[in-house]
Amino acid sequence: MIGTGAVAAVCALVAAWLLLITTPAAISEGTAFKAAVRCEPVDEASGDCLRTVAARVDRTEQVEGRKTPSYRLYVDEPDGTTSRTTLGGSPAKSPAATPGARVEVTYWRGQIRYVDFEAGRKYTHADPRDDYKLFAAWGLAVGLYGTGFLWCWYWLTRRARVARRVQPWQLGLFVLAAICLAFVGGFAPWATDDMGAALLLVGQATAVTVAVCSVAAVFLWRRQGGDETIDVPPSVPAEEKHFAGQILGEVPYADRGTHLLAGAGYLASTPGHAGVAHRRSVPGSLTPIRVRHPYWTDPYSPAYEGRAWVLECEDDGVPVLIVTHRKHMPWVVGALAPRS
Repeated sequence: MIGTGAVAAVCALVAAWLLLITTPAAISEGTAFKAAVRCEPVDEASGDCLRTVAARVDRTEQVEGRKTPSYRLYVDEPDGTTSRTTLGGSPAKSPAATPGARVEVTYWRGQIRYVDFEAGRKYTHADPRDDYKLFAAWGLAVGLYGTGFLWCWYWLTRRARVARRVQPWQLGLFVLAAICLAFVGGFAPWATDDMGAALLLVGQATAVTVAVCSVAAVFLWRRQGGDETIDVPPSVPAEEKHFAGQILGEVPYADRGTHLLAGAGYLASTPGHAGVAHRRSVPGSLTPIRVRHPYWTDPYSPAYEGRAWVLECEDDGVPVLIVTHRKHMPWVVGALAPRS
């Protein structure tokens, strides 16, 4: 429970930092760039206006190691300086960046933001207009993914005692919904033109997801109703069986190991060894009561691939639980049957 709450808190902090600090800063810079005007001679030193310089292409270099093709463009300016910027695509594709070609490079805040070729304009990797999308995508994805851990924390701390019976869908359904919404959140900024539209898309997806999960939860909740007792016919093994299982309770033979040994009228716990020296036999005072599904309030034990069953027992008034995979429970019941 502490682990799920901690992960949810970390996700919330990361999402808050990305969405409330980093993304607005990137949006502000992109807005300022869109609103920038051509520099007047007296304003060129400020950097907040668009300064365009005529230049000549010196050479290009292909950038290695990127998933998308890009290249570095070197240009010679009239004052003799050589500037460099990075553009996406290939220098051979239109607008082509051939050595010696005349271009115009436009600076804003000290960086080349776009290049005008004869065949058209091409924005560089320093174009700040869509920089917010990466931060927003990560912020929405991490925040929505964290809601899955938040639900797990809420369920385990607030709802488990009410729900009692463990059902995989009680956590899995909403965690799956959080993962799906995280994908939507990571996709939304790239599929829209501004942050408002991205949030609207996420909001619509959230409304649909909540509606679908609510209907599914009601259906699954009604489906699980009825008697919680499971009828398990006893099976007495012809020879001693060694399998995964645990005994839980305030008795000396509980928590002695992670495996059980079952035979005719005999049950023992062991750390994993089948040998005589490592086993702890269950006394004849242990009385089986009923087999049921696990409860959220049960002491922690392995879920056995989500197929665990629990045998409720009593030893001189002390509650004892025996937990194992459902396919092994008939051996446990058969081993204790002669004692009842």
